[in-house]
Amino acid sequence: MGVRLPRKELFEIPPGVIYLDGNSLGVLPKGAAARAAQVIEQDWGQELIRAWNSAGWMDLPRVVGDRIAALIGAPAGSVATGDTLSIKVYQALDAALKMRPDRRVILSDSGNFPTDLYMAQGLIGTIGKGHDLRTPDPDAVEAAITEDVAVVMLTHVDYRTGRLHDMARITRAAHAAGAMMIWDLAHSAGAMDLDIAGSGAEFAVGCTYKYLNGGPGAPAFIYARPDLVDGIDPALAGWLGHAAPFAMEPAYRPAMSTERLRVGTPPVLQLAVLQEALRVWEGVDMADLRAASQRLGDLFIAEVESRCPALTLASPRDADRRGSQVSFAFENGYAAMQALIDRGVIGDFRAPDIMRFGFTPLYLDEGDVIAAAETLQDVLETAAWQDPKYQARGRVT
Repeated sequence: MGVRLPRKELFEIPPGVIYLDGNSLGVLPKGAAARAAQVIEQDWGQELIRAWNSAGWMDLPRVVGDRIAALIGAPAGSVATGDTLSIKVYQALDAALKMRPDRRVILSDSGNFPTDLYMAQGLIGTIGKGHDLRTPDPDAVEAAITEDVAVVMLTHVDYRTGRLHDMARITRAAHAAGAMMIWDLAHSAGAMDLDIAGSGAEFAVGCTYKYLNGGPGAPAFIYARPDLVDGIDPALAGWLGHAAPFAMEPAYRPAMSTERLRVGTPPVLQLAVLQEALRVWEGVDMADLRAASQRLGDLFIAEVESRCPALTLASPRDADRRGSQVSFAFENGYAAMQALIDRGVIGDFRAPDIMRFGFTPLYLDEGDVIAAAETLQDVLETAAWQDPKYQARGRVT
């Protein structure tokens, strides 16, 4: 049994705010700002370039990667950190395609996050070997895994609706057809108990600014199944993926570990903040966390449906078939969300009509959920969303 949830005392939650957007950007953990100040003022300010050794900067990608590995059910040494999720998608997809040179199909689904599809489209154009990207409906993916598929690339939890793919079953289906498997864990790492190693998937990628609370622009991660590492030919052969970066050899020689999936100089400040943020997971049982998020999601669905009949549930009703978010469809969802945020309940909106609410049991409890539903009811019953100030759209929704 892990520590009791929630752990609100470990986070900087603004007074009067109920934060239901941890599926987009996590809350600032206490200690993270102080760690950033330490890196700036002490490590950089006093140690200067010596800090690469004296402050352990060069080891941060590996140290943080091992901590993330423990949260996604992967062994130490199998997760590399740095860059962005888009870059990690590109690396994983290129590596997987090279391991299936006689096949020409990348299989994803129509609900996948756009950047994953964009990176696939860009890679197809770059390598110029006639690959085809197929995107059936999410429920039709398994039937679409045919013997011409080189790699199946899916986001585990749908960013709009929270619909959850069955990782173990789909990975088995991919392998039965001779295909490689890539999982995007952006909306599941830190939200549920995962067993990426047990699934047998070749690759997994993810970001750390959502449920892992690493802060805006926090570095991404990539998992590679350990038995495959020696066969990975990196598309982005950066100097820190070299076996001996400071040998300054003119030709690339990949590191004999997942380190070969590092590219350039690590973002030290962001990695240090992420390392500090990951302390909130100490003692947390991921199965307990998953159970708590399901209870909160179920409660929110019940409260909203009883109070807000104008909204339509867009997420699976069965908690075992969704991640740690609940989405409702509403024609005026953008404006309604702005009115809700103005009243201290923060969720977000995704086109065309989805109001998203994330449930992070590290800092949310049942009282928060009920209060959020009550506020949403007031916004709808008073038609507060009709105020012109809620109609103008910002660049980020």
